[in-house]
Amino acid sequence: MTGPSAPRPASDRSTSITRRWTLASDLSLIEPVVETIVALCVSVGFSARHCQLNVPVAISEALANAMLRGNRSERSRSVVVSVAIDTQSLRVDVTDEGGGFDLSALAQSPDEADWFEREDGRGVFLMRSLMDRVESAGPDAESGHCIRLILHRT
Repeated sequence: MTGPSAPRPASDRSTSITRRWTLASDLSLIEPVVETIVALCVSVGFSARHCQLNVPVAISEALANAMLRGNRSERSRSVVVSVAIDTQSLRVDVTDEGGGFDLSALAQSPDEADWFEREDGRGVFLMRSLMDRVESAGPDAESGHCIRLILHRT
C-alpha cells in the first residue's frame, strides 16, 4: 500500500486535492484509506453528516466489494483508489482486477423478503443511497473494473 498523504490545511480550500493508493486485496487496509479520505473531506468543509456517514460507509463498501468480489479475495490482486476532492465535490474511483458487473441490473431493496437475513448484497444499495452518483466503467484489459462514487458538497 502506498501511504496516505496528510490532508492539506483548511486554509488551502481553493485547490483540488488528489490522492491515489494501490492496495492488496486485504480488508484490513480499508480503514486507513477511508480515514484519510474523510480527513480530506473535513479539510475542504464537507458537512459532518457526509464525513461521519456517507463518505466512510460508501467508500468502505466499494473497497470491500472490489476486494471480495472483483478480486475474489486474492491478496495478490490489487485495488486502486483514486480520489479527487475540492470544495464542491468528492470523486472516488475504485478499480479492481475483476471482470466487473452490470450496475444497472442491480436493484437491491430493503423491500425484498430476505433483505435482513442476507449476509451480503447491500453494498451497491448503500452506495447509491449515500452518494449523489454511482457509476460503473466495465472492465478493460489495462485497468479492470472501476466503480465511481460522486458526492456533491451541500
